[in-house]
Amino acid sequence: MPRPDPSRNPFTTRRTFVSAGAAALTAGFSGVVPDGAFADTSSPNMLGPLSGYSPQIGTFVSQLTWMREMNGVLRSTEKLTQADLDYLFDKNANTIGALMLHLAATETYYQRNTFDGMKWGSWSDDIKKKWDAAMNLGDAGRASIKGHDRDYYVSILHEVREKTLAEFRKKDDAWFLAADKTWGWGPTNNLCKWFHVCEHEAHHTGQIALLRKRLPGATAESDSGGTN
Repeated sequence: MPRPDPSRNPFTTRRTFVSAGAAALTAGFSGVVPDGAFADTSSPNMLGPLSGYSPQIGTFVSQLTWMREMNGVLRSTEKLTQADLDYLFDKNANTIGALMLHLAATETYYQRNTFDGMKWGSWSDDIKKKWDAAMNLGDAGRASIKGHDRDYYVSILHEVREKTLAEFRKKDDAWFLAADKTWGWGPTNNLCKWFHVCEHEAHHTGQIALLRKRLPGATAESDSGGTN
């Protein structure tokens, strides 16, 4: 979990303004979205509330899904072989496979923190043994995350995401906006934490696209996966 310096946080001087704006948005949200009004799920580009979720959580889930299915790690790794996923650009880089597993590890740890109410890092040694190498990457990730095809990583990403969606269905907007005053960034709500999970995938998808273009034998045709 990143630990930014609060003194350099550009939001610190705007806290009152942001808080007031968030309160106004929350107060007006139920009026903006009439009962029974949901996003048109026939198109992933129609973002908005989804059936089965509270309004704000459903809207966020539609964004999280768009990031994954339309412009994220699935598209950026299409047609990559095991050799591609294990390719190490240099001694300090991470492989594409390791970055895919890193996304699953990050989402898993945020599940523990937000859904289970666990302090960051307080999960069992068994969980750490399973996920820490992928979470922290570096030498441990380079040594242990290799030898798997794309389906292996996609299956893990899917399994983790299904748990996220199942847990979101149990929560409401009050929980989504509730502040964690002990968080290292300062008071932070669950919406912000999960927005970080979403933008974190965007960040690493960019890395994957860069690494893909540097794979041995990569051409304009073969490295066309990824974001627009």
